[in-house]
Amino acid sequence: MLPFSLISDKPLNEYSEEELKTGVVFLVDKPLNWTSFQVVNKLRWVIRKMHKIKKIKVGHAGTLDPLATGLLIICVGKKTKEIETYQGKEKEYTGTITLGASTPSFDLETEIDQTFSIDGISEEAMQKAAASLTGAIEQYPPVFSAVKIEGKRAYESARKGEEVKVKPRSVVVSKFEIDTSEFPKVHFTIVCSKGTYIRSIASDFGKILNNGAHLSALRRERIGEFMLGQ
Repeated sequence: MLPFSLISDKPLNEYSEEELKTGVVFLVDKPLNWTSFQVVNKLRWVIRKMHKIKKIKVGHAGTLDPLATGLLIICVGKKTKEIETYQGKEKEYTGTITLGASTPSFDLETEIDQTFSIDGISEEAMQKAAASLTGAIEQYPPVFSAVKIEGKRAYESARKGEEVKVKPRSVVVSKFEIDTSEFPKVHFTIVCSKGTYIRSIASDFGKILNNGAHLSALRRERIGEFMLGQ
């Protein structure tokens, strides 16, 4: 009935209406090309239909872009009051940065706008670039993001071709490990704080190497103590 994996203490149909309204936390493995909002809507619709509930609160604790997959925490009933607590937890991602080309959105949502020669990029330089993006850093969110600027989502203006000026934000990247065995694809594991844009890290990684780069794959593996493998 659900087109995605749902991790919970028991099957969805075994929860009573009272349990759901009191509060349940579900872990979802978000599929590719689904928005986080679509996952929430689908789960809400299934719960209402399965249990014949007219109204129930359902929300997610931290957006995943449509082109990303992986862990999405879904809170139901009174557990929606704890969403901010889950949003603030440390997150772990795996994915791929592709060097030699950049895009306006820093990922594959938009077309490649520039290409670069990858000749002369050494393993040492890439490791140094990753190290320089580790720790407390300042980063600019992508203009194709949900960041609000004067009451509007940045992506709404960016998609209209309007100029978007985003302000830098302070984030913490506690781990940035790379595997360059499939260069120019650079596979990574990143552990970071709330508010970190992995797309921005990908773009900055390319700039530090005097090149271009974009995020070509992303999967969220962990949020705090919650893991996909659970």
